[in-house]
Amino acid sequence: MIRDDRIQLNNRFIHVFSLLEERGDIVLNDRNGKGMGDFADKILGNRAYGHIVRAFLNKEDKRVVDYRHAKMVCKVYSVNESYLLEGIGTPFGFDLPQGNAVVDENASQGNILFTTTRAFAGSAVEAGGFAKEDKQYFAIPGVAGGGLVAFPIDGNSMEPVIMNGDIVICREVSSLKDVKENEIYAIKTNGTLWVKYVQLVLDARERVERLKLISANYLEHDPFEEEVNSYTRLYKVIRRVSDL
Repeated sequence: MIRDDRIQLNNRFIHVFSLLEERGDIVLNDRNGKGMGDFADKILGNRAYGHIVRAFLNKEDKRVVDYRHAKMVCKVYSVNESYLLEGIGTPFGFDLPQGNAVVDENASQGNILFTTTRAFAGSAVEAGGFAKEDKQYFAIPGVAGGGLVAFPIDGNSMEPVIMNGDIVICREVSSLKDVKENEIYAIKTNGTLWVKYVQLVLDARERVERLKLISANYLEHDPFEEEVNSYTRLYKVIRRVSDL
């Protein structure tokens, strides 16, 4: 009998595989390095093992992914190891606070992780990514739940909507399907961080290929496009704080 923890691991693997497909990191019939055979080669060590991966993806099949191969998925595709192995956090997120705790403005431990812009842009996308800096948490009335991160804005590109020196509070978007166009997101990729209005640019297969990033201060900052890749992370800006 398959242990329950292995079944749960496999369910998370299926979810992560689906997100990687959505991001374009896996293209099932691709012959340019992103196909099922390529995935099997990277994770199982043999491109002929695509049928085994398909077995993992079939919930009716008795074969399930093991922890060793799950760790390889995390390494190759920058998946949050805590999420895939233990179910903690989000698939591509940081080691952020969890749960649906009610915000208590007098609490000594808050539910929002505060960090610097530079640290947020450069931290590894895995549990412990902020290990080299002190973790500070805070809480404000009306902002409850887990998976929240905050950092200060540096620059005037989003003025007058968000001012230089403001703090934005964000929650990670795990799926590009959840992105709402023309709303404000923090976009993190390849060690760079922007806060912009976002529009989706689709390819011929209706997959998100690029993001069009638009500044509120459009007189000084032109729109530009950024390619979506395995390092791209989006965080919905849910609150601006001008004086904390």
